[in-house]
Amino acid sequence: MIALKRHLVRANQRLEYYLPEQRLFLRSDNMTRFVRLRPFSQAVGIAAVATFFAWGVIATSILLMDAIGSGNLRDQAIRDQANYEQRLNQLANERDMRARETEAAQARFTEAMERISEMQMQLLASEERRLELETGIDAIHNTIRRVTSERDEARARLAEVTRTLESETGSTRTAADRNRDNEEMLDYLLAAMDRTSRVTHDLSIDADQARNQAQHLALENELLKDRNHMIFTQLEEALEAVVAPMERVFRSAGVSPDQIRRLVRQGASSQTASLRPIAVSTSGTMGPSQDIARANAVLARMADVQAYRQGIDRLPVARPVSASAVRETSGFGMRRHPLTGRQTMHNGLDWAGPRGTPIMASADGVVKHAGRQGGYGNLVIIQHEFGIETYYAHLNSIDVRVGQRVSRGQRIGGMGTTGASTGVHLHYEVRVNGRPVNPMTYIRAGQHVF
Repeated sequence: MIALKRHLVRANQRLEYYLPEQRLFLRSDNMTRFVRLRPFSQAVGIAAVATFFAWGVIATSILLMDAIGSGNLRDQAIRDQANYEQRLNQLANERDMRARETEAAQARFTEAMERISEMQMQLLASEERRLELETGIDAIHNTIRRVTSERDEARARLAEVTRTLESETGSTRTAADRNRDNEEMLDYLLAAMDRTSRVTHDLSIDADQARNQAQHLALENELLKDRNHMIFTQLEEALEAVVAPMERVFRSAGVSPDQIRRLVRQGASSQTASLRPIAVSTSGTMGPSQDIARANAVLARMADVQAYRQGIDRLPVARPVSASAVRETSGFGMRRHPLTGRQTMHNGLDWAGPRGTPIMASADGVVKHAGRQGGYGNLVIIQHEFGIETYYAHLNSIDVRVGQRVSRGQRIGGMGTTGASTGVHLHYEVRVNGRPVNPMTYIRAGQHVF
């Protein structure tokens, strides 16, 4: 105690130069008293006042920084929403442009197939005409051989008759008669040979024209094949540019593209007439057309695009809350639990916002649970296709019932803080076959496709 007083005296002596001793007089009706303010007491008071003032400045700065940060987050959310809507419009325009290009290409392909069919019919007709010409030439050759054979037989019979007549009568016809008969026979043969020559010449000209026409048709067929190859190549590249991002979206979301195609086509009542495989009946020895095979492959790929779009429509790719009204407070993964303080797995996303903020379904589905459940508080579970479920926890109000079918964007409740919660927020989960997955994977997938 004596040492403490000694230290106080020394401190007062050192501070005497800067803070001289002051006396505070207190006057009453009958007497006057004073309070002595030593240098050390004055220093303690000044330090207390300075500390309080510094604490007030720091607290005010923290409040201002928090207000400025909240405003920046709201501005960033508004900009993100505007960019998201602009991206949606761009992708919608691109999708419409691709659809128009596909329709135009399909129209060009149909026209090309009609041209090919017409050319095939012309080739068949020219082939039949060539066969008829060859048959006619063979018939003329047979006729010439037959006429020649008949002429030889006539000559042989004439010689035999002449010998018989000479043996019976001792003489034959006169030389004038023989010459006249020979001239008649020779005129007949010359006329027949002239007719045969003219027919042969006409048939030869027709055959040359048929060969030239066949060569011209073959050249046009090759040019048409080259043009069809370019058209098919452009169609295949355009379809691949559309299909590849969709398949990457499904794989990143943990859903097989084969499963998407199979389930969507099983649920479809009928196939679009424009996407049905092309079947062209051929006759003779003509084999299946390579263009038809490529066209059927393109149509099958277009059917895949249609199935993928329907499949994406059934995935929970939409945000359950409006981006401009909330802010994300916790992501998917390991984190420090706000109640227990231990490192635990966080199976979803948390968004904070005002009480009663509308909560929307992120995809079409059927309500599986709507009520209170443990630490989730008021919980809504929606069953979607492909074994996917979405959880909406800590709700202030529930606007749906079990078994109700809901659509994407439909209100299912309001944001609250029921259950194991430290503030008003939405806890959102996505589960595939009962296993929690990162919901942001689906949300980003929707931003990349739509």
